[in-house]
Amino acid sequence: MIRFERTTNATCCDATGLVVVIDVLRAFTTAAYAFAAGAEKIILVREVEEALNLREQIPGALVMGEVGGLPPAGFNYGNSPSALVGLELTNRTIIQRTGAGTQGVVLSAGADTLLAASFACARATLRYIQQHSPAGVTMVITGRRLNDHGDEDAAFADYLEALLSGAQPDPQPYLERVRRSRDAIEDAHHFPGFDADMACCTTIDHVDFAMVVQRENGLHVMRPVFP
Repeated sequence: MIRFERTTNATCCDATGLVVVIDVLRAFTTAAYAFAAGAEKIILVREVEEALNLREQIPGALVMGEVGGLPPAGFNYGNSPSALVGLELTNRTIIQRTGAGTQGVVLSAGADTLLAASFACARATLRYIQQHSPAGVTMVITGRRLNDHGDEDAAFADYLEALLSGAQPDPQPYLERVRRSRDAIEDAHHFPGFDADMACCTTIDHVDFAMVVQRENGLHVMRPVFP
């Protein structure tokens, strides 16, 4: 029987063992779509300047992400999965900085095995975890903060926990929670084109790989792994 724990960006530094960092809207949906477009790896960082400096050091690298939901000056792409559909990113290195998802990965310093996840890679994440047979799984709800934010990430955590417990839940009620979440409602009012992003974020199992993060030379490097 797997032991399940949950945490947020505020306390994920204490998480050990296998840790799943969740950001449905939209960082780790966007990352899944970047890998689907051919990206080789994604380096996850906390700061805008760090992202831009790394791009200068890595030939051909691209930078994507957001501050306050919008791409900072100098970024190649924002935090939009729909904007990546149809792009050719084969073998490219991408550096990603967001306000929740990438923060949670970097802050999860005690994790022995580290995954990033969203509904786009749900079943692949399940298979990867099952192959490693962990005693426990900690899920980082990166969107959780004051005023009822983060239910989209909690919905994914609930779905993944049900799968890991042996159930075969209908994903639709969990996806409906994403659509009705406070972040989704607010983003729909503030960001043009969000409907297309929401369609991506609520497409279950768009990809067949898990997104596994390794620490390499002081960097958090994520790659697609087919379990």
